[in-house]
Order: sequence, then structure tokens, then C-alpha cells
Amino acid sequence: MSSPSKVRCPTCRKTGDWFAGKFGPFCSQRCRLVDLGQWFNEEHRVSEPLRPEHFAKYEDLPPGAHLDRPDAEET
Repeated sequence: MSSPSKVRCPTCRKTGDWFAGKFGPFCSQRCRLVDLGQWFNEEHRVSEPLRPEHFAKYEDLPPGAHLDRPDAEET
């Protein structure tokens, strides 16, 4: 699955191909750190606790560490 060529930076809202860079989906390290600071200050938060039914659609995924690293190739 390919990523869209143009996305909006979640912090500054500039449009670009941010997933091609090392800070994606953010346009820069600054925007990435601003977002992280908002999580630390609890300006962003998960609205409700996760429940088992939230994971139901992922039950059939094969096990493996590769699922945590989307850039790793399967062997």
C-alpha cells in the first residue's frame, strides 16, 4: 500500500510529501517536538480506555516482530 503523495503536517498544516522524509507525517523535527510536547501537556489524549473489542479485527494477524517494524522485510 503506498502513502499519499501530499499530506498535511499535523502541527503546522503545511502540505507536502512528509512520509518520504525522516520526520513523517510531520514536516520537520520542530513540528514533531511541538506535537510531542502537546501529548506531555495532555493537550492530546486518548479519549477512552482501549477495550478487547478494539483489537478484534487484528486477531487474525500472523505473529512476529516484523509487525512492529513496517520497514523491515519479511523473511
